[in-house]
Amino acid sequence: MGNKNFHIGDRVELLDDNMSGRVITVDQDEITFTTEDGFDMTFPAHLLVKIENEIDVDLADDALQQKIQSDLKLKSKRPSQKAVRDVPAMEVDLHIHHLLDKTANLSNFEMLNIQLDHSRRKIEFAIEKRIKKIVFIHGVGQGVLKAELETLFRRYDQIEFYDADYQKYGLGATEIYIYHN
Repeated sequence: MGNKNFHIGDRVELLDDNMSGRVITVDQDEITFTTEDGFDMTFPAHLLVKIENEIDVDLADDALQQKIQSDLKLKSKRPSQKAVRDVPAMEVDLHIHHLLDKTANLSNFEMLNIQLDHSRRKIEFAIEKRIKKIVFIHGVGQGVLKAELETLFRRYDQIEFYDADYQKYGLGATEIYIYHN
């Protein structure tokens, strides 16, 4: 198919997705670019379009610098709505009765560790299978499991997390978005 004359340093955008960046390698029909968030992404050239006629901006302009700083403060860590909407989520119900047949002889600490181990395995599975979204259904309760899940999620550089869709899950679910390199 050819590389559409992509060159290192070109600005490119992914077709049908809100993702763009600068080309860092061109290898036959595979183009690798770095996104504005610093992630390296590799795609076949036919899925990319080169951005022509970029506007040259004077970054020394103080008014522009203030505008950029103000916009950066407003920028959400949440993925774009289009990216979130188009990706089906894997659901993981962490209620203990879904994970075990009998819980009578287990302490709360043991049950919590079973839930966290199960969550960790699901995250590793999703990373391996390039699944982008997981909704962890943890319930409301005392908030211990939710807090421990957030600690677990923070251990992964490529994961962002936020409350899941309230209309669908209520208050007892957390959604993660996994950025894959």
